Amino acid sequence: MSLCSGKNAITPMLILFIFFITGYISILAVMLTTLNQSPWANEFESIELSCLIKSISTVSPRIEWKKIKDGKPSYVYFEKQIAGDLENRAKIREPATLVILNATRSDTAQYRCEVTAPDDQKNFDEILIDLVIRVKPVVPTCYVPKSVPVGQSAELSCMENEGFPKSQYQWFRNHEEIPEDPKSSPKFLNSSYVLNSAMGTLKFSDVRKEDDAQYYCRAKNEAGLAQCAPQRMEVYDINITSIVLGVLVVLVVLLCITVGICCAYRRGYFTTQKQTGSNYKAPGKNDGVDYVRTEDEVGNNGSM
Repeated sequence: MSLCSGKNAITPMLILFIFFITGYISILAVMLTTLNQSPWANEFESIELSCLIKSISTVSPRIEWKKIKDGKPSYVYFEKQIAGDLENRAKIREPATLVILNATRSDTAQYRCEVTAPDDQKNFDEILIDLVIRVKPVVPTCYVPKSVPVGQSAELSCMENEGFPKSQYQWFRNHEEIPEDPKSSPKFLNSSYVLNSAMGTLKFSDVRKEDDAQYYCRAKNEAGLAQCAPQRMEVYDINITSIVLGVLVVLVVLLCITVGICCAYRRGYFTTQKQTGSNYKAPGKNDGVDYVRTEDEVGNNGSM
């Protein structure tokens, strides 16, 4: 009975001893924490990358910040000075928090806060922070066909490459947003289109007269939005009668030309005149050329 009492008495002492050892070790260890491991900011805003020293015994620890982009680390804060592409754009808020004053899209990367405390038993700790700088979209480039015949296909496109994260696209018809699913709206229930909000395309497989309207596109992400100017897409009916008449006129013209050419051939307008005896003209004599004299001329000259 006394043994059991002894065991029960020893147990609290062990617990106290463990707490004491744990507390002692934590006091002799540098430990870091952060308020936000995945911060974000819009471009040209300020952003704080918090690096808080939870416990430390060393009076003057060594603090360093490194930027990791594409797997390659580079110094941001080294030997108590801001370095690299953040020079003149950042500062350290005691004891170890990094503040970027004018963030740009190139600052999107991983940042590592490192603290070395030589007087602590656990003398090193680090914390990794993922920073994202959001970029507002620019005015997208939009293409809307000017005219499309009824029943034909048509494709409208919209694109911009500056926004980060990547923009999503919305299309509007006469200032009313076009839903991705035409069945979700009574106004677009009979429309035959496919809207791709990620690629920015609006494809009509069978254009209707009701699709004749003003269209514009909006690019949007978490940082903001931008849109292009409205453009008119005219939808017209195909006049079959006019097309048939036009073809007939062309055929009649070709027939008349063919008949005229045949008649001209028959009347000899396209034949060349042959040189006959009646119309043959002897070439004239050129000056300075000796001609062969005939025998009569030779005889007459001899008699003389």
